[in-house]
Amino acid sequence: MKLSTIILTTVLFIGVSTSTYAQESTLAQIQSRWAEVNYTLEVDQQEQAFEALLNDASAWTEAEPNNAEAFIWRGIIQSTFAGAKGGLGALGLAKDARKSLEHALEIDPQALQGSAYGSLGTLYYKVPGWPLGFGSDKKAEEYLLKALEINPNGIDPNYFYADYLYEQGKYTRAQQVAERALQAPPRPQRALADAQRRIEVEALLAKIAKKVG
Repeated sequence: MKLSTIILTTVLFIGVSTSTYAQESTLAQIQSRWAEVNYTLEVDQQEQAFEALLNDASAWTEAEPNNAEAFIWRGIIQSTFAGAKGGLGALGLAKDARKSLEHALEIDPQALQGSAYGSLGTLYYKVPGWPLGFGSDKKAEEYLLKALEINPNGIDPNYFYADYLYEQGKYTRAQQVAERALQAPPRPQRALADAQRRIEVEALLAKIAKKVG
């Protein structure tokens, strides 16, 4: 092999590796910061922190318009920001989150183990229905089940579906799904998010126990 060919191949490999590392690094940073903002900050500190995080996520989608992971995380940030914000501004953020997550599905529905489906499903059962919002229990279940189909053992899809079932009054089934969420394997670099999600699952199980006890 000619030296020039070796050099070109090496440069191309380094370029691809650097690009992949940059994507993974941005993903890890966004995930870590979201967990800190969502779980460790006081409510009165969250709005400004979510605003800054959303700006960075939007910059990520602009820099990488074909990266489904970037749109998934912009949608997650928009939806959790909506929950923290409340009021009239929350619905606008929820609609923006739906657009981000739907766009992520158009790019790659399998990205982040189908996380867009789970987040969309949660939006559909948390947001009020017509005429106030776009909420739909039917669409919520469709998306939540699709998320479980892709990632049946994940803590998030099992928790989201268990919470949905609880809201629907299906307590026995909700208990089964929530217990499965606690069996989920730990996620690399998501220690804080996993620990807090487990707390949420245990709180849900406590609520279910009062209904079925």
